[in-house]
Amino acid sequence: MSAYNEPAEELQQQDRDFSRALNSLKEEIEAVDWYHQRVATTQDPTLKAILEHNRNEEIEHACMVIEWLRRNMPAWEDELRTYLFTSVPVTEIEDTGAATDSRPVSGGSLNIGSLK
Repeated sequence: MSAYNEPAEELQQQDRDFSRALNSLKEEIEAVDWYHQRVATTQDPTLKAILEHNRNEEIEHACMVIEWLRRNMPAWEDELRTYLFTSVPVTEIEDTGAATDSRPVSGGSLNIGSLK
């Protein structure tokens, strides 16, 4: 059984890589969900810490794939620049044109202290 919806022989190598990345992203996000549910329900503090660590590793993996997509698949960069690291309510960004407000939610400080 093929993982492709279209005939594999009609897909370019780059398209197959996009499919690999997107499927990997789905799998990483699913793993985040599974670990998070286990963290939320376990009563053992040591096990909770282990599962939190594992969940956070899966988040790291998902972010790595997203970065690869940003660098390689058209449209990802523009959409990520529009929706990430802004204080504007997500549901209002597209409608209000507020995407130009790219200030980080944290306030923009690099936390490097005074340059004086």
